Amino acid sequence: MTLTLRGITKSYGSLRANDGVDLDVAAGELHGLLGENGAGKSTLMKVLSGFVRADAGEVAIDGRVLSMASPRDAIGAGIGMLHQDPLVFGPFTVLDNFLLASPGGARLDRARGREQLEDAAQRYGFTFDPDAVARTLTVGERQQLEIARLLWLGARLLIFDEPTTGISADQRDKLFDILRRLAADGLMVIFVSHKLEEIEQLCERVTIMRGGRVAGREDMPVPPERLVELMFGEILVIPDRPPATLGPTVLNVRDAGFSDRVEVTDVSIDVAEAEVLGLAGLEGSGQRTFLRGCAGLIAADRGSILVDGTDVTKRSYRAFRDAGVHLLPAGRLEEGLVPGLTIAEHFELVSANRSFFVDWGAADSSARERIASDSIKGTTASTLESLSGGNQQRLLLAMLPSHVRVLLMEHPTRGLDIESAAWVWAQLLERRTNGTGIVFASADLDELLRYSDRIAVFFEGRIIEVVAAAATDSEALGHLIGGRRK
Repeated sequence: MTLTLRGITKSYGSLRANDGVDLDVAAGELHGLLGENGAGKSTLMKVLSGFVRADAGEVAIDGRVLSMASPRDAIGAGIGMLHQDPLVFGPFTVLDNFLLASPGGARLDRARGREQLEDAAQRYGFTFDPDAVARTLTVGERQQLEIARLLWLGARLLIFDEPTTGISADQRDKLFDILRRLAADGLMVIFVSHKLEEIEQLCERVTIMRGGRVAGREDMPVPPERLVELMFGEILVIPDRPPATLGPTVLNVRDAGFSDRVEVTDVSIDVAEAEVLGLAGLEGSGQRTFLRGCAGLIAADRGSILVDGTDVTKRSYRAFRDAGVHLLPAGRLEEGLVPGLTIAEHFELVSANRSFFVDWGAADSSARERIASDSIKGTTASTLESLSGGNQQRLLLAMLPSHVRVLLMEHPTRGLDIESAAWVWAQLLERRTNGTGIVFASADLDELLRYSDRIAVFFEGRIIEVVAAAATDSEALGHLIGGRRK
């Protein structure tokens, strides 16, 4: 089985997401598709998997040109796609999810389905219970379930679109083992990513996209500098973090406790003006709850929170914002921005204009200026859904007021390419020089060590240690995250 894409072109208004793209993949191959956010990778894969119709070009399997109007047509041709958020129905059991759209007519053969699911689990090392409710699965287990279902539906080409976003290092390693087994069984695997180290670790060949076109093709391994140059058209240099003089305390948390999905207890920490405090820990260790408590989204059960010396404990979210506290959540689509609205409408939502009527001419002009100044790839009429993850994050940052005392963030660069992540941190460090105290949670140890002044390590709802970033390394930090002190 071989895949051939020729001349794939897709436009959204004036934006040409794919511009005459060619791609070839052979049976048993782990093929990387690399590019910055907005390079056209996801659009190309949506065309290949039947979610989007191309304006021009053709898709062929073993020389036979396919006509695909839907994902059903694609899976019928043996093409399946696993998205960043696996398509799992939470209230259903694992087995029920596995049987969705199963072959064999209207009558479900649950016994055969269970047998096929257990066979797939044994072959590829999947670790879920067929009778468990799907909402209890981790993201990694949901990925395993979706892989099993696509194989059951007859997929021989599997597309993985940024599959490591939001999973732990252990889950990533297990996923990579599964992908290697799939390729060893003769399946075609396309691995879509913007992370050089993952492409280097996993793939045999790589196609690099830039600006909707193929910028190059390489057999692995190649020097990472070569891949960066193809991705961005130049060698990127990540600047060192500039020094800053810390000022007085802007955030003071004393003996605080918060109850949410994870209970956080007895947290005491101060954040100074111009300080960057990183929060480390396994997912579910309390960082998310702590950030929401400090933003006023969760009322403290005990203890106190002061901003610039003013007690805001148990006050409203609005009171925290008025005090200069702002939260950028990890879920850009779910919590930070409004699906369906345009860039101009988002800027108008946070504008100082409180008139009942909107001067849309002035709003459009202002939005154009901000799009240019914040390097957002889009137009004033671009909807949120048409933006890449990196451009959604740029929009979120652009919507912040100019004066912020405490900026709280969850995974500020999750899912972003090198250039976009560097741009985000350049904006954050500029705010730091203006006195903003920054608190951010990240699963990326290198990011924590590079940008933090201090790192607070969460474990089972408590801060077990606070370390100076300059005095530790990733190995020591990893031990702390696992609950092992020196």
